[in-house]
Amino acid sequence: MTYELQNRTAVITGAASGIGAATAELLAAAGARVALLSRRRDRLDDVAAKIEAAGGVALAVPVDITDPASVRSAADRVTAAFGPADLVVNAAGVMLPNPIGDGREDEWTRMIDTNLTGTLRIIREFLPGLRAAAAEGRPADLVNVSSIAAHVPFPAFAVYAATKAGVTQLSTALRPELGAEMVRVTNIEPGLTDTELSGHIDNPDIHGRVGEMYQALPALSARDVADLVAYTVSRPRHVNLRQLIVLPTPQA
Repeated sequence: MTYELQNRTAVITGAASGIGAATAELLAAAGARVALLSRRRDRLDDVAAKIEAAGGVALAVPVDITDPASVRSAADRVTAAFGPADLVVNAAGVMLPNPIGDGREDEWTRMIDTNLTGTLRIIREFLPGLRAAAAEGRPADLVNVSSIAAHVPFPAFAVYAATKAGVTQLSTALRPELGAEMVRVTNIEPGLTDTELSGHIDNPDIHGRVGEMYQALPALSARDVADLVAYTVSRPRHVNLRQLIVLPTPQA
């Protein structure tokens, strides 16, 4: 499918790979200027080059969303290059499952600071642009990528699930606050998706169980989720697809 996003400026976190990269490529193909945010500069440059080779407009912006100063600097750079963003996709995340009894506070902190607080930092810095676009009568979209884990329990995934439940609830709570200003808030919860996320797992037993899921189910592709993002943000501005759950058919 094709979507019409001419004259829109999109910011995508986690844009070096997976859902973030696929979303950036699809939004750029639909006509949006895309700012690619991630820690991995080399991968960002590759994604930006791919977009530009296809005729799109992309800006690679290295950023650490766990660092407030880094996020602020990234927002300044995007605004200087493209002007205020009217479309923000929070796709950055990390998944580090381990039994709660292992007490891995290092992993807890990293997941909370990336998945939840990092999302808040991005919203804080780019919200003025969303509000300005809405006030001018243009579409304004905040899209948060959560996870089906926000609702469905998986052993050893308690802290990851808690961060994603936080993203889902954040989206719910922001909707009446921002919707009154015509800023749309969408929460997307993918099920099993073929990305690099499972590569973060350092527990061999859990890694093996996750691998068995990929063997048993036809996982979504990152492009499947990106397609849903593009469809959502290309609706008329009075239409808000607020909560979207996308799963492989057997997982549903």
